[in-house]
Amino acid sequence: MALDRISLSHFRNHRETELGETRHLNLLFGENGAGKTNVLEAISLLAPGRGLRRAALDEMSGPHGDGGFAIGASLKEQGHESARIGTYVEPDRTGRRHVRINGAEANAGSLGEWLAMGWLTPAMDRLFMDSAGARRRHVDRMALALDPGHARNVSRYETAMRERNKLLETGGDTTWLDAIEAQLSEHGERVAAGRKALIAALTDELTALPDQPFARPLLTYRPGGPTEFEALREDFRRQRARDRAAGRALTGPHRDELEVVMAGSGQAAALCSTGEQKAMLIAMTLAHAVLAAEGRPGVLLLDEVAAHLDPVRRTALFQRLRQGRAQVWLTGTESAPFEDIIEEAAVWRVSNGTVERL
Repeated sequence: MALDRISLSHFRNHRETELGETRHLNLLFGENGAGKTNVLEAISLLAPGRGLRRAALDEMSGPHGDGGFAIGASLKEQGHESARIGTYVEPDRTGRRHVRINGAEANAGSLGEWLAMGWLTPAMDRLFMDSAGARRRHVDRMALALDPGHARNVSRYETAMRERNKLLETGGDTTWLDAIEAQLSEHGERVAAGRKALIAALTDELTALPDQPFARPLLTYRPGGPTEFEALREDFRRQRARDRAAGRALTGPHRDELEVVMAGSGQAAALCSTGEQKAMLIAMTLAHAVLAAEGRPGVLLLDEVAAHLDPVRRTALFQRLRQGRAQVWLTGTESAPFEDIIEEAAVWRVSNGTVERL
C-alpha cells in the first residue's frame, strides 16, 4: 500500500474530501464531470511536476475557496505510516506551490524521493501522433519517477539554453558563451543519460512481455545531437552562427525523439489503429509502473482506461495490476467493467465533488 488518509481541500470541485482505508486497488465511479479525474489530479500533485493535466495552479483552486487549495496524504509502507506528505497553494500567493513532508517545508522535487508516480489519461491517447516535444515530456516524466534528480537536470538545461539564446541574439561576449555552453553541455549530457537509461530499462521490461493481448511497443531513443559533454560543447561552439540565424539551437537534447513501433509488424505507432496505440500505451505504462515501484512506494493512476478495452484485455489488465507492487487508482462511469476486481477493491462513488464509500 502506498497512500491512505487522502484529503482534498478547495481543490477544483472538491470542497472537503477525504478518502481513507485505501487498498491495493481503488475505484472511483461517477458521471462525467463528477470530480473523479480531479481526485486523480490531486494525487498526481503529490509527485514533482505539474500533475496529470499540466494545469496552471490558479485553475486548480475551487470556486468556493479563497484562491488556495491543499492536498495531503499519509504514506504507508508495510501497514505503517512512514510519512505525511502534502502540497498547497496559499490564497495570497497563488502562483507558487508549497510542499510539506512530515510537517516541514520541502521542495517539490523531494516528493520523488518518497513516492513514484505514473498515470495514463485519455488526453495521452494521441501521444504517438503528437509532437516530438510531447513525447520528450512523457519520457522525462517517466525518467523522473526512476530518478528524482532528472527534473533538476532538465530544468537547468532549459535555463542554460535560454541564456545562450539571449547571448547569441545580443552578440554576447564569447567568454560568456563558452561558460554557458559548458553548463549547457554538462546538464545536456545528464538529461540524455537519464533518457537513455529510462528507455533501456523500459525495453528490458517490455521484452519479457508477450505481444498479446496488449500490442508490445519497441522503443528507440533518437538523440537530437551529441550526447557526451565534450562533443556537445564543441557542437554548440561550432554552430553559433547557424543557431544565431535560426534564433534557436538546432541540435541537442531538446531535439531528442522517442521512436515507437509495434512489435511483430514493425509498423510505426503513429500509423497503427487507435486500439493498437492504446494497447501499446498501456503496455508502456504497466512496464514503467514495475520499474518505478522498485525501492519505494509506487502509485499508478488510470483514468477511464478499462471502459475502452475488450473483455480479454480488461482481464489481462486487472491481472497485471493485481501482480504489480504499485497502488492503483481507476476511474469509470459505471461498475460493470470492473466486475472482476470490485470485491477486492476500495470503492467510492463520486458526485458533484463529494465522495461516498461503498
